[in-house]
This record gives sequence, C-alpha cells and structure tokens, in this order.
Amino acid sequence: MDLSPDFILPDDKTAGLLIGRAWLPASAANAVAGPSPVLLDGDRVFDLSGLAPTTAQLFEVPGLTATLAAARRSGLPAVGPLAALLANSAWDRRDPSKPYFLAPADLQALRASGVTFVDSMLERVIEEQAKGDPQQADSIRAGLQKEIGTELAALKPGSPEAARLKASLIERGLWSQYLEVGIGPDAEIFTKAQPMSAVGTGAEIGILKSSVWNNPEPEVAVVVNSRAEIVGATLANDVNLRDVEGRSALLLGRAKDNNASCALGPFIRLIDAGFTLDDLRSVVIEVEVAGESDGFTIADDYPLSAISRDIEDLVAQALNADHQYPDGLVLLLGTMFAPIQDRDKPGEGFTHKLGDRVTIRARQLGALVNRVNHCDRIAPWTFGSTALLRNLAARGLL
Repeated sequence: MDLSPDFILPDDKTAGLLIGRAWLPASAANAVAGPSPVLLDGDRVFDLSGLAPTTAQLFEVPGLTATLAAARRSGLPAVGPLAALLANSAWDRRDPSKPYFLAPADLQALRASGVTFVDSMLERVIEEQAKGDPQQADSIRAGLQKEIGTELAALKPGSPEAARLKASLIERGLWSQYLEVGIGPDAEIFTKAQPMSAVGTGAEIGILKSSVWNNPEPEVAVVVNSRAEIVGATLANDVNLRDVEGRSALLLGRAKDNNASCALGPFIRLIDAGFTLDDLRSVVIEVEVAGESDGFTIADDYPLSAISRDIEDLVAQALNADHQYPDGLVLLLGTMFAPIQDRDKPGEGFTHKLGDRVTIRARQLGALVNRVNHCDRIAPWTFGSTALLRNLAARGLL
C-alpha cells in the first residue's frame, strides 16, 4: 500500500481544512490511550480533543472554521508527523504503541443512498432478475440496455416524465423495486453500518466467505451535523455483496452491514470558502482494484455530477422533521461504478479475491486505500460507543 502523504492527501495537500481521527497511545501527557479528532496542518498532526472529544461533537461547533483558526493560533497539542501516522495505519505494519489514523467519523450514524446513478440502477435490476447468479447477468444486461437504458438517461427522479415512464414500464412488465427508488420521488436511504464500526485508510475491508459475486462501491460521503448542515465530505467504500442482495432485497442488511464492510477516509475536508458545495459537486471519483493473487487490475472513474439526485436533496430526505440525528450522520451518496469485466470465466463478470487492493481517490479529497479479506479473518470490531464513553471518561474528556 502507498500510504505516503503525496499519495493520500488531496492534490492541494493541506490547503483545505482536513479533519481526521487518530488512535493516540498512552504517554506522559495522556495516561490512557484512546481515539481523538485531529487536525492536519502542513506535515504535522494536532490533537483536537481539548476542543471536542469526538468528531460528532466537533461538527456541532458553530462557526467551526473560525474556531479552528483560533485554536491553531493559540497552539494545539502535537500528535506527530503526518507521514509517520500514515505509515503506521497500514493493517499489516501497525505498531499500537504509536499513533495511527482511524476512520474520521465516530458517533455519527452511517447511512447510504442507493441507485442514485443510472448505470448502477440498471445493475441492481440485473442482480434482481438474475437472482444473485452472475452467470445470467450478461444476457439480462443486454436486454435491459436495449429495452430501457436510453429512457432512463436524462430522467429527473420524481418528475411527471418519470411517472409516465413508470406507467409504461409497468404495462410492459419491466418495473422493478430498484427503478422505484431510482426514478420515483423517494430516495433509497439505508443503514450502511453502525456508528464506530467503519475502518479507515490502510485497513482491511471485509466480504463474507460465502459470497461469490461482490465488488467495491467507491463513493463520496457527506458529513452532516444535527442541524442538517453539510459540514464536510470524505471518500467511502460501500462494500457490496451482489449475490446476497440479488437473492432478495430484504437481505440488504446482510449484503451491506458486516465486519469491516464500510471504509471511510482518509480525512474529512470541511466545506469552506476554498471548498464549496459546488466544488464538491464537481468531484471526479477514481477507483482501482489490483489483485494480489492474480495480477488482475481494473480502473475507472466517474463524475459526481452524473448523480440523479442532488446532494442537498438526499440530505433533506435523510434528515428532516420526520427523522433526526442528534449525533449527526455520514451519508454515502451512491456510486456509478458497477464492474462487469470478466475476471475468471467468461460470463461470470467481476468479483473480489482475497488480497485485492482497492484505491478510491479524488483530487480534492485524497485517497482511501484498503485490502480485501474475509470478514471473519479481520480483527473483530470491539470498540463501540460504550467503550468510547468509558475511554473519554478515563481520559477526563467528558
């Protein structure tokens, strides 16, 4: 894994406000080890726990950018060099006696938007019709593209035109639950994982041992506070088990929420004058999967601007008068990436193999790098919300 600052940081390095989260070992200054929000400043990392003990609480601070500027001027406790923390974040080289990066979110709900791009919407319909069997996907894909692919391309979800197409597709026997959330008025927003369960850059990501058809889902995720303000953005891997969800949409939880199945990072870039929501809308997401065992490589990119629902619309559908998030939320925005290239046998398409290195990158947000393993072979998740509260109390931060 390349976890050097030159590769992991955004193209403009630390010109933007980059918030991370790091595990800080016990020291003379901190008798108890634990996680803390951190700020990147040049080639150094600084502890923000004196300002806010969690990133969820940090993003509740009014006028956060001005507060951070004042904290910089007054001086913050140093954690260490950025390069050293990144190097120690690699899953196979981690020294727990030294600081390393975690996923940058903690108590926030981890939610995800589904079928927000036409290409991935069609792939969900294919999974459904194939009943999770990858060998049937090619023939179904060809028929669907011919039948409805062009009709969906420029359609606005929830519009009168979408309603008319829905009526036509029902009449032709082509309607699907995935088309309902893809072009209907209500977005699909589901629980991706539990608070505190996401892994960060350099960590292993998990697939179920029983899954034979799966893929990464490279996405942008927005970070939203309890007031429904979009405070920042990061990258995400919404690891997906296509065979499991394809058997039944009611298996979505099993397909999505497993040990280490959600990766976030490397950092949260705050929305400010130098990185606006319009700048976020112009992000291009790059993805590469490199096989450790077979040398297979696949790479692609897609623009976030191709999304069918605007970022603010998705956030408004997630957090509103009907549904609150007092600790804020991280909302994954969906992906256009749905790899169909054959990896082994013709007609079987793409699926992960153990040891795959997945790199998700955007020039404004940096690079999220992870290695694929079976969920039950990755270290189990044991540090949850209760452990965090106990830890913060022991460190005198509550």
